[in-house]
Amino acid sequence: MASISIPIPLRDRAKSGVLGWLATVDHKKIGIMYMVMSFSFFIAAGVMALLIRLQLAAPNMQVVDPNTYNQLFTMHGSVMIFLFTIPMLVGGFGNYFVPLMIGARDVAFPRLNAFSFWITLGAGLVMLIGFVFGARSDAAWTAYVPYSTKSFSPTIGMDIWLIGVILLGIGSTLGAVNFLVTVYSMRAPGMTAWRIPMFVWAMATTAGMVLLATPVLTAALFMLVADRNFNTQFFTANRVQLWQHMFWFYSHPAVYIMILPAMGIVSEIIPVFSRKPLFGLRAVVISTVLIGLLGFTTWVHHMFVSGVDPAIERFFMFTTMVIAVPTGVKVFNWLATLWGGSLNLKTPLLMCIGFLATFVIGGISGVMQASIPLDQYVHNSYFVVAHFHYVLFGGSVFGIFAALYYWGPKITGRMFDEKLGKWHFWLMMIGFNVTFFPMHFLGLQGMPRRIATYDPGRGWELGNLVSTLGAFLIAFSVLIFIINALKLRHGERAGDDPWEGNTLEWSVASPPPEYNFLEIPTVESDRPLFDARMRTPHI
Repeated sequence: MASISIPIPLRDRAKSGVLGWLATVDHKKIGIMYMVMSFSFFIAAGVMALLIRLQLAAPNMQVVDPNTYNQLFTMHGSVMIFLFTIPMLVGGFGNYFVPLMIGARDVAFPRLNAFSFWITLGAGLVMLIGFVFGARSDAAWTAYVPYSTKSFSPTIGMDIWLIGVILLGIGSTLGAVNFLVTVYSMRAPGMTAWRIPMFVWAMATTAGMVLLATPVLTAALFMLVADRNFNTQFFTANRVQLWQHMFWFYSHPAVYIMILPAMGIVSEIIPVFSRKPLFGLRAVVISTVLIGLLGFTTWVHHMFVSGVDPAIERFFMFTTMVIAVPTGVKVFNWLATLWGGSLNLKTPLLMCIGFLATFVIGGISGVMQASIPLDQYVHNSYFVVAHFHYVLFGGSVFGIFAALYYWGPKITGRMFDEKLGKWHFWLMMIGFNVTFFPMHFLGLQGMPRRIATYDPGRGWELGNLVSTLGAFLIAFSVLIFIINALKLRHGERAGDDPWEGNTLEWSVASPPPEYNFLEIPTVESDRPLFDARMRTPHI
């Protein structure tokens, strides 16, 4: 166990106004800036998604031309993954809450933390401004070779996309180093391994995965830049598999980089709103670490139609099925925590239930696709689009909104409107399933993914129209959240601990002071705030 010895920061004076935000090294302000940045990119990606769905709402639609359609789904995927989900979960919630949850006054390297944010924002602006001004990539977020080579993507848009993702990787790697050092060296006295909050365990595992996986993707991106601009031959016609191996070595763990923090959030919220300790705490911790390790043993299942040796394919089919075991353990433990609990069905818990329902469907379809014959049948179809969104939108976005409703009062000092929150949840839950569930059937009916239009008479019309209506319902639900967030200024005061939480962030004021803790707390269990309430009932 490590202990903390860092004194309260002696700052000349707290900067206020815009300069206070631009020059800040406070982990909480940096976390908020990550959240605002990520949510802004989420809105941009959502608009792109609506244009995509409008284009596919009926046969032979001409909302956008095929080239623009390719550019739209390339940026939609890139923004949702690299500029919304990962920065929101890791940069936003990780920065704000990891130090508070471990009883620290800041992260280990505050200036490096600020640099990580600014380089991430810069990368996002490079990608988005390039898109707005016509320098667009159209090779999808996977940038498969040869589509991303100079022969098929001759414009500078592809190079801008590559540079943007390289910069994002640098920011992400620096952030991961910061999280690992912070968790290792700055925990409050008494916070042993089994007393570390589940969200912090999830963040530490995620940071380890980022450190191992991101350099491989960064190397692949540099190699592709060199191929495109300096006539190197890393990814020649007979080496296209090399790109896929390097890309998926990062990108399959990236699925868990986006899911594990959301799982950590769910593991924090369900016990608080069930009024019970997390069932099987140690099993959940071990499962989290196992998912992080096994996440590096499954990448080839994305390449079952790429001509990989059948013996290797069978090995990865097995490992892809095995990773469902620790995931299943976590789902079982969450359900066991809910079972028999005194459920407080407020919006944070509803969002967690939404997470569970949608992620389980995505997990089941994932296990189905681990089967080589089935994967080869549906690989290039809309079935994969449905699976992907059930895992990532269902898993990550429901987790993100659960965290916003749960921790929003701590960040702002105000409570969300509960009625609007429930409207948001139910409309998003219905809209999500109306949008993505029909895509399973579209895929089984043979509709390929990444097509800009289709002819009538194929039986795809109804499914696509329903999906488009569902997408607009999701957008409407997000609009309700935005209205709810704008009303926060006039919301009810939250108090320090409105949910009767278990972890240390609820022991300080809402919003927390710049120094977090006047005195570093001593931790004696995995639920220090619960214990404090039991000892002193008026708390």
